[in-house]
Amino acid sequence: MVFLNAVQGVLTIFLLIGVGFYLSYKKWFDNKSRVLLSKLVTNVGLPAYMISNLMSTYDREKLLSYSGGLIIPFLTLTVGFLIAKILIPILKIPDGRKGIFSSMFAFSNTIFVGLPVNMALFGEKSLPFVLMYYIANTTLFWTIGSYVISKDGGHEGKLFSKDSAKRIFSPPLLGFLVALVLILMGIKLPNSAMDFCKYLGNLTTPLSMLFVGIVIQNVKLRDIKLDIGMVAILFGRFIMSPCMVLLATFFIPVHDPLMRNVFVIQAAMPVMTQTSIIAQNYDGDYEYAAIVTTLTTIVSLIAIPFYMIIIS
Repeated sequence: MVFLNAVQGVLTIFLLIGVGFYLSYKKWFDNKSRVLLSKLVTNVGLPAYMISNLMSTYDREKLLSYSGGLIIPFLTLTVGFLIAKILIPILKIPDGRKGIFSSMFAFSNTIFVGLPVNMALFGEKSLPFVLMYYIANTTLFWTIGSYVISKDGGHEGKLFSKDSAKRIFSPPLLGFLVALVLILMGIKLPNSAMDFCKYLGNLTTPLSMLFVGIVIQNVKLRDIKLDIGMVAILFGRFIMSPCMVLLATFFIPVHDPLMRNVFVIQAAMPVMTQTSIIAQNYDGDYEYAAIVTTLTTIVSLIAIPFYMIIIS
C-alpha cells in the first residue's frame, strides 16, 4: 500500500513534467517562456497560495505549536554545508567550483520541485512544513551560499547585504509572513479576497512542474560526464541530507510525523536552480552548475519513491 501510494504520487509528478518536456520538445517554450514561468510561480502563484492555504487551514495555536521545528532544517543544512567545506580539499575540487560545490551539496530546490512534490505526495496540509524548510534553505543559500559562490569568480561578495536581504525576503516568503501576521492577529479576509488568492495559487504546482520538464528537455545528455565532485553532490543531496534530517528527528521532538516526512523529502530535492545564475553573475563555472542542476533534478524523480517507502 505504501509503495502504491508513492508510485501514484510520483506518477502525477511525472505526467506534469512530461507535459512540459513534450511542449518544450515541440518548441512551444523558449528561454523567455522559461523565465516567464519562473516569475509567474515565484511572484504571483506562490505568494497567493501561501495566503489562501494557510489562512483557510491553520489557526494561531496550531501555527505556534509548529514553530520549534525550524531548528531541524537550520541545523541540518548548516552541518551539510560544513561537511561540503571539509570535502573540498579531500576531493580536490578545482578553483571556480568550490563555492558552487558547497552550495549544491548542502542546499535544495525547495520551491520549484520541493513544493509540488510534497503537495502531490502529502496534500495541502504539508504546506506549513514545506515553508519552514524553505525559510531555512533560502536564508542560508542567499547569505553563505551566494557569498562562497561569489569567491569562485574572484569576487568578494558580502555575506549580508541589501541584495541578499531582498533575495531572502522574496515574494513567497512575504506571502507567508502576511498570512502569518493575519492569522496571529485573528484577521479574516473577505471571501472574494480568499477566492482570488486561491485561483492564483492553483497555478503554482502545474507551472512548477512544466518548468522542470522544460529544464530537463533542454539538457544535452552528452554534456553530463560524471566526476568525483558530481558523485559527492549526488551523495549529499540524496543520501546524506535526508539521513541527517531523519537522525535529527530522533533528538529534536517532532509533534507531527508529517513534519518529519516533509523535511526528509525537502532534504532529498535537487540543487537550487539559482546556483548556475549566481555562478554566471560572479564569473564562476556556471555551465558545470547547470549540468549538475539538471542531473540532480532527473535523479530526484528516482529517489522520491524510495524515500516515500522509507519514511512510511
